[in-house]
Amino acid sequence: MTTLFISDLHLSEHRPDLTAAFLRFLQQQAPQAEALYILGDLFEFWIGDDERSPLQLEVASALATLSQQGTALFYIHGNRDFMIGKAFARAAGMTLLPAEFVLELYGRRALLLHGDQLCTLDEKYQRFRRITSWRWLRWIFLRLPLSKRMEIAGKMRQGKKGKSLMLMDVTPEAVTHIMHHHQTSLMIHGHTHKPARHDLGFEVLETSGRRRPAERIVLGDWDEKFTYLEASHQGLQLIEKAVTTAD
Repeated sequence: MTTLFISDLHLSEHRPDLTAAFLRFLQQQAPQAEALYILGDLFEFWIGDDERSPLQLEVASALATLSQQGTALFYIHGNRDFMIGKAFARAAGMTLLPAEFVLELYGRRALLLHGDQLCTLDEKYQRFRRITSWRWLRWIFLRLPLSKRMEIAGKMRQGKKGKSLMLMDVTPEAVTHIMHHHQTSLMIHGHTHKPARHDLGFEVLETSGRRRPAERIVLGDWDEKFTYLEASHQGLQLIEKAVTTAD
């Protein structure tokens, strides 16, 4: 059996090709896996579980079908869809995970996260991230009319344009700190849209007492191409496919 990891699909009504590619992925690659981990930004934005757009209902139904077939589904919130709640998770058959989750992955101790907390040079965004984690603020936001929430989401997306690529990348200090903190030699994340495998040049003392070389695997976003990580007892493989075929 295998375990699959994806991130940063940014599904929206404006990109039906991405939705079609994701649905094919759920029908073709995912059923062979014992688990699928979605590491954030499944949707371009999320304004509340009560929206129930045709896209959201279609994706929830497809995920629920995969779950019923026996593939366990797990979700870590991204910076675009951090408002996904328990209602959508139940409808999709997914388990919501904390922002930083440690997984025993075929003999390796792996840290899963979306990755935005690693971009510490972007101080303005990190302040925004802290503020939007306040439960009382989310409570107020979810009680605004849907139309008002849509307007706010649109302004937030416009504000992200033109940001420096350096600010949007991870800092080595943040990576090193968080891996040592969780005692994990493997990190898997998305957010930066730069799919790659990185040997980090240091070792981590895991909870087992064994030192292992540190590695960081970055999942890509879904645009003309998409990537997913396939993990098994045979090892780790970062796979890239064209969105137009996805088979």
